[in-house]
Amino acid sequence: MTEFEPLYTAEEMKAAEAGHDVEALMERAGTAVAAAVARDYPGARVVAVCGKGANGGDGRIAAQKLGAEVVEVGAELSPADVIIDAIFGTGFHGEPREEAARSIEAIRSANVPVVAVDVPSGVNASTGEVSGLCVDAVTTVTFHGEKVGLAVAPGSLHAGRIELVDIGLEPAETRHALVMSEIVHRLPERRRDGNKYRSGSVLVVGGAPGLTGAVCLSAEAAFRADAGYVTVCAPRESLPIVEMRLLEAVKRPLEEAFEAAERAGALALGPGLGRGEDPRQLVRRLLEETDLPAVVDADALFGFEPVERHPPTVLTPHSGELARLLEVETAWVDAHRLEAVHRALERFKCVVLLKGNETIVAAPGARTLISVGTPRLATAGTGDVLTGIVGAFLSKGMEGPLAAATAARVHADAALAAPQARGLIASDVIAALPLVLGRA
Repeated sequence: MTEFEPLYTAEEMKAAEAGHDVEALMERAGTAVAAAVARDYPGARVVAVCGKGANGGDGRIAAQKLGAEVVEVGAELSPADVIIDAIFGTGFHGEPREEAARSIEAIRSANVPVVAVDVPSGVNASTGEVSGLCVDAVTTVTFHGEKVGLAVAPGSLHAGRIELVDIGLEPAETRHALVMSEIVHRLPERRRDGNKYRSGSVLVVGGAPGLTGAVCLSAEAAFRADAGYVTVCAPRESLPIVEMRLLEAVKRPLEEAFEAAERAGALALGPGLGRGEDPRQLVRRLLEETDLPAVVDADALFGFEPVERHPPTVLTPHSGELARLLEVETAWVDAHRLEAVHRALERFKCVVLLKGNETIVAAPGARTLISVGTPRLATAGTGDVLTGIVGAFLSKGMEGPLAAATAARVHADAALAAPQARGLIASDVIAALPLVLGRA
């Protein structure tokens, strides 16, 4: 397994298939779908709903091998135990037309398992966008390489389990890649002649009254992500609370942030910082007047404006925060996650990490990296944990895109490694970080 697995757009798949025998490719694809259905649903009554294109051809071959009924798009759906969805393939975009929409609705209403051929019909394979109705698959059998739309929401939410099948095409360079757990091997090892500062020194700025938990979580996560030294700068009235929670971190008032930055290797700005003109100006000055890599999150993103700087800068918004930065609705960001990230990239000219069902990392001149998420992370404080991890990795000298992508994957893997399948809290993710980093 490699650190990155390619994710293909429709255009990239078309290029990969060019010059190959189309009938042979369809035969391999249809055979693979039939094998998956026979394995998972032995003896089931199968109906394949097939469109007119190559995807429909794959479905027809699968139906033939299974002895299943083929239903054309727009026709009435026969009773079935399992449905093969072969209406649209990677070339689909936009909204399904009337006949196709009727078939998709019939599949959704059947309430039986659906096996999708290559992508669930109605999902844009290149973006994950869903403009109208789409199929909810239990399994998607996809060919040659996973498609971008299977990894990015909302498409990823409709794909079910992804089964990747080799149909004899050559690997190719892609503009998007899936971040695998093996990326943890990219983390720099501690030097034998190092010290606590050389191991990674992070300055975390935040912790307004009532919000001290956020800055504490970020600081603890930075330590557990292998930073050797962490300083927390918080409002003076918050320091007694922070002092009680954090043992290992140095605590200083906000007005000493610039002095503290002199010993730091990276900035983590925003956890519980509070909103208003004073916090906004502090963030801007730290970014403009220091030469440190920085991760900007939470309250530091409120009112954030583009800042020209040479060191790596990573913005880590969730969809609501990104919507505010782009002056659009949150629902639009959720429906157009890739486009939203690239709009932010164009505006801010730095690394943008969009949190969500999956994490998308985009950077100027680099391919877009996508890391799987987990519903376990849908709990308060986990974003602050991610901020601390990114800060720790930046402090070790990792490049911005790599630090962000590695942090995103380690963050998810720590949530999955924690023993709490339910009731997981942010501190549990922090506790599991050494286990994940120990795999390096």
